[in-house]
Amino acid sequence: MPFTMSIPDREAFLAGPHVGVLAVGDDGARATGSLLAVPIWYSYRPGDTLTILTGRDSAKARRIRATGRFALCAQQEEPPCRYVSVEGPVVAIEDRVDPEERAAMAHRYMPPATARAYLAATTEQLTADIAIRMRPERWLSADFAAVAARFDARSTRTGTEHPEPGRG
Repeated sequence: MPFTMSIPDREAFLAGPHVGVLAVGDDGARATGSLLAVPIWYSYRPGDTLTILTGRDSAKARRIRATGRFALCAQQEEPPCRYVSVEGPVVAIEDRVDPEERAAMAHRYMPPATARAYLAATTEQLTADIAIRMRPERWLSADFAAVAARFDARSTRTGTEHPEPGRG
């Protein structure tokens, strides 16, 4: 049974307001081969670039500048679980954050009143942050809704509960 999402489905999912987990390799200064993985807000429009905003001097920014690429995974934790993971090259690093883009991102993740208060309290981020844009090149995705539907149908037909993993 295929779990991979179609191209339109995976792009629509990634465009949704999920907290992403950004992953980027070593910044080269220490050459430890370590990875950095942190939750982050992002924005994406189907067929376009994925954008993150971060501090100009943050570990994320340093590592992304050094490697020229990063990965991001967005997931839906409640059943049926779904995820989309993208990886690709950085196509732009913009030294100034567009106030409208920053506001749109805040409103993407917060209720209107909270977003307005957050934006008013953190105006310094307009000059402290940078916008990093990545072109998704490699995609991984899974949607377990079909599996859940199959088990739900089986339970309905047999009147049984879902078996525990590894027990049936």
